[in-house]
Parts: sequence; structure tokens; C-alpha cells
Amino acid sequence: VELVESGGGLVQTGESLTLSCAASGTIFDRDHVLWYRQAPGKEREWVTTITPEGVTDYGDSVNGRFAISRDNALDTAYLQMNNLKPEDTAVYFCVVREDLGTTLGQFDYWGQGTQVTVSG
Repeated sequence: VELVESGGGLVQTGESLTLSCAASGTIFDRDHVLWYRQAPGKEREWVTTITPEGVTDYGDSVNGRFAISRDNALDTAYLQMNNLKPEDTAVYFCVVREDLGTTLGQFDYWGQGTQVTVSG
């Protein structure tokens, strides 16, 4: 499984960014997709999840500002980030979670991460 993230960059407070996560080597429409982030000197933080059925969940710090979506035809997930704040500055990681069944459980594949920097 390979995940390629894109869309990070430097923005001002209040601006928006959209991250993309393109997956290959997996049956994408069966996978959960998650986004995590890690700021310098801090622990990795879960941001959001979308199920294969499109059900979403968000961490408290981004709820109402961020939106996760997926396009199964393109094997791609997106993270729309609005009203960005300096505390959103972090490396953002895409995770594809494969369900391997009741015996093997789940396995997470991680992307390489993309830097988001919010100034101002």
C-alpha cells in the first residue's frame, strides 16, 4: 500500500488548505481513512476519521473547521481545513486502515506526512 499526501504549505491565520491523500495497492472503498497530525515537541494527535460508508468523526480541536471526504473512484481522501490557526501548524499524516478480518484485525498504513504551517 502506498499513500501520497499533498496540499500542505504556508498560510495565514484564517485561511484554508485542502490536503489530499492518494492511495494505491489497497481496496480503498473498504478502508477507513484517518488523518493525524504532529506538532513540534508534541505527541501525535488524531484529527479525523471517515469510514468506508462515509461516516465522519472529528477531534474537538478541529470540529466545525475541518472536513474529511473521500472519492472512492479516485482512491483519494481529502482534508479540507478552514479558518486555520497557528496551533494547527503540524505535519499531517494520512492513514489508511485495512480491515483484515476478526482473526488478523486491522492494519494501518501511514503516509509520509505533509507540513502545514499557519502564521500570524
